[in-house]
Amino acid sequence: MTTAVREQTELTPCIERWEVEVIRGLAEQVAEIAAASRMAAIRARWRAVNGLRKPDRAPVYCRPIGCWRELLPPETLACRTGWLRGMEQAFRKILLKREIDDDTPVSPHYAVPAVFEVDPPNTWGLDIGQTRPAESDGAWAYDPPLRTESDYDKLCAPHFTYNEPATRRRLEQVSEVLGDALPVKLVCLPPLTANICTFAAKLRGLEQMMLDMALNPELMHRLMAHLRDAVLTAMDQVEATGLLTPNNEGPMFCSDPFGPAPVAGRYGYRNCWSIANSQECDQVSPAMWEEFALTYEKAIFARFGLVQYGCCENLTHKIDRVLTIPNLRVFVSSAWTDLDKVIEAVGTDYCIMWRQKATDVVFPADVSSIKAHLDEGTRKLKGQYYQLVLRELQTLAGHMDRLHVWAQLAKEAGARHV
Repeated sequence: MTTAVREQTELTPCIERWEVEVIRGLAEQVAEIAAASRMAAIRARWRAVNGLRKPDRAPVYCRPIGCWRELLPPETLACRTGWLRGMEQAFRKILLKREIDDDTPVSPHYAVPAVFEVDPPNTWGLDIGQTRPAESDGAWAYDPPLRTESDYDKLCAPHFTYNEPATRRRLEQVSEVLGDALPVKLVCLPPLTANICTFAAKLRGLEQMMLDMALNPELMHRLMAHLRDAVLTAMDQVEATGLLTPNNEGPMFCSDPFGPAPVAGRYGYRNCWSIANSQECDQVSPAMWEEFALTYEKAIFARFGLVQYGCCENLTHKIDRVLTIPNLRVFVSSAWTDLDKVIEAVGTDYCIMWRQKATDVVFPADVSSIKAHLDEGTRKLKGQYYQLVLRELQTLAGHMDRLHVWAQLAKEAGARHV
């Protein structure tokens, strides 16, 4: 074992040889998956549909989220060192997704994020809280810091400063652990998302935020303007480092490179996707959503090359306004959005991400209803550019093979109705 691996650092006090061997063994398997011809077909499938070209079939993707504790219980992980344990978990998830056999694109390198210091450390100058439930897996509640109008004077705009020494140490550590098993790549992404409604709900509280739209609109505009400007300024700070990297490799937004050619190796946000939604405004009228959310979000979207919009919210009555988003490429049609109306409105000008309802996939005793639903939806989507996505899963309800079965049924349905 080399001194670089054994020495103490701020990331870990000590790395054991056996931990390194575990990580390298997993990394070699991941590298093999990434290099396989099957993976080349998966990448081509995503790039085609997100480039508004016909793929061989619709790409299929599931995101287990809460189900990972069932698929990959924490006690099954071997590594004890914190950050190596995180690497182990990430690699084992990739191996499990290979068994599930959906269209998860696997990168041929290990991404190491650039390190940025944030001032203030709590981002907005105010500590955001949550009220946690007593029972396991219960629902949490907002505990927002913006309770009175005077609290708004305490809001800060975060400042991001690149920490080059910490980034270099991280790259060296990860490279030393992985060796030749998997190349390491420095990545630098937007510091804050365009989901400013999420920030607003955390700072003000979801219920109070919606009340403000009706009863105190000036205060709501003040908050949204602050969040918009802070996101844009933070974007400038990170872009100025010259480290920004395109984010077009992951599931759902894997695509061909886009945007202007880099100048002296420096990319900009025109080479990146913005992925955002308005779930906090699900129960807000289209007009109020546009006034208090979309108008502010658009200023952020305009900086990006491509945009994916939507998540679990019902966008049925907001479709026309979603289509005014600059650089929109993917319209997310949730299980609560009227798919027929989305298809009619977007035509072949956009890609549709058709989201499945997790409960309808997980809980049925047999899969006949799942198969029928997929067949009906893909029949409607035939001729469109579309993705089949299952997310927000919190449990498999004892059906440990359900994701494997869903992935196969979704691929079959997509192949029937290209």
